[in-house]
Amino acid sequence: MWLIIFAVLTAIAGYGLWQLFVKAGRKGWEAIVPFYSQYIQAKLTGRPTWWVILLLVPIVNIFVFYNLYLDFIHCFGKRRFWENAAAVVVPFIVLPMWAKDNNVRFLNGLYAKNLKAATQEGLELTAEKRAEIEQESYQEYKIKYPYKKSMVREWADAIVFATVAASLIRGFLIEAYMIPTGSMERTLLIGDFLFVSKLNYGPRVPNTPIAFPFAHHTMPITGGKAYSELIELPYKRLPGFQKIERNDVVVFNFPAGDTVALENQNASYYDLVRAYGWQTVNSQFTIQARPIDKRENYIKRCVGLPGDKIAMKDAKLFINDQPGFDPPESQLDYMVLTDGTPLNMDRLRELRIEAVGSDQQPGLYQLFMTKDELALVKSWSNVKEIRRSPVGEGAYPYDPQYKWNFDNFGPILIPKKGWTVALNTQTLPIYERAIRVYENNKLEKRADGIYINDVKADSYTFKMDYFWMMGDNRHNSLDSRGWGFVPEDHIVGKALFTWMSWDEIGSGLSKIRWNRIFKGIH
Repeated sequence: MWLIIFAVLTAIAGYGLWQLFVKAGRKGWEAIVPFYSQYIQAKLTGRPTWWVILLLVPIVNIFVFYNLYLDFIHCFGKRRFWENAAAVVVPFIVLPMWAKDNNVRFLNGLYAKNLKAATQEGLELTAEKRAEIEQESYQEYKIKYPYKKSMVREWADAIVFATVAASLIRGFLIEAYMIPTGSMERTLLIGDFLFVSKLNYGPRVPNTPIAFPFAHHTMPITGGKAYSELIELPYKRLPGFQKIERNDVVVFNFPAGDTVALENQNASYYDLVRAYGWQTVNSQFTIQARPIDKRENYIKRCVGLPGDKIAMKDAKLFINDQPGFDPPESQLDYMVLTDGTPLNMDRLRELRIEAVGSDQQPGLYQLFMTKDELALVKSWSNVKEIRRSPVGEGAYPYDPQYKWNFDNFGPILIPKKGWTVALNTQTLPIYERAIRVYENNKLEKRADGIYINDVKADSYTFKMDYFWMMGDNRHNSLDSRGWGFVPEDHIVGKALFTWMSWDEIGSGLSKIRWNRIFKGIH
């Protein structure tokens, strides 16, 4: 329903902009073609047309887009603050209204007047001549109707409106993300830029509404918190038009990111504690707690839904005792031994095979490969042996009675809202964090039993739904096998499609992966 409403309002706004383009002497369809629309706006308003290139630059593109858009609106005499604000916040109301108003004319009618004069003079109205008349009309308009705002004020207004509009869009509609790691290879590649919909599962009301625009949790350049905890709102999600479905690719806040060691954020705080001990970690690092919406954003595939039974057996996923999702291009971890000559790293890079050489043993490499790539590498003349890399011990819940690893664990039942679990020595390690941290209960183990909020309890009924997230690159993914369940209040949105993709080709150079532009994510 929300998506339908959004689509209808967008179509109405697009119709209004179409009609305004017609009033400006342009083709209506030019208004709805991305980039080309902004190119025409730059021409009509006397802005440098090369600004269109800046629309490819994240963050900068937002300000350039709204500067061109508001300049175009100004050409119809709509220069007051409330008119600019309305054009940004409620374009579906004001754009069609201005388009239908005969008193609202492009450049106050100067362009139409000059166009008519050129026609009466018998001049041929070629594209070049129209462009010349556009620029002359714009210059005449600026002289006849001088704009009282300075350029600084112009840009200030554009920045304010862009910030407000972008914050609303990012928070409640759609947001752009970039893939920094290979945990979802080959579904998503390092360097993919994608759009994530907040509408599908319902947009969350921000937990920390006071925040620096466009920064997540840390201030750019200066460091420090980019948000204030002066106001903290409880979890609330607006209605979405679908529930999370099994195998959706989902963006969520990192559940184990509630606490971070600021000087070593490449590792989870809890991994550091397990490795070095609580005392060492807390004495050597600056420890900071983060609210849910300011934890790191992760993207994985939702392989387990609330109420599912999940397990891994020899790297094979099972859901409710049935084979689970097996990525068609899933990669596993292999040790490759050569005859002493090095592998062709350029060829590996072309194949997108991640390779790590051994410092201790020349000719030994760790490669993450699909089945087809495994067969190819086996055929290389200098490859002597390939074997699966051993999988180390340790997986959620990191309890001595559960000797699990990332390839073999479970079965585990994923909590579902309203589900009651019996609390005992077997279940407590698995569900303690959800009860204590995610659902904010005081949980204690005393000599005579388990106490929740100072009341003795032998069971617990969950208040939220939980999910199990895993990367498609099963041997190179930090996911639920490492930190357990993902609560519903951590869900950010659904990955829709890639809008840009950059491929590192070595020597600091990159190229665009044209075959991934506007590719859907499945």
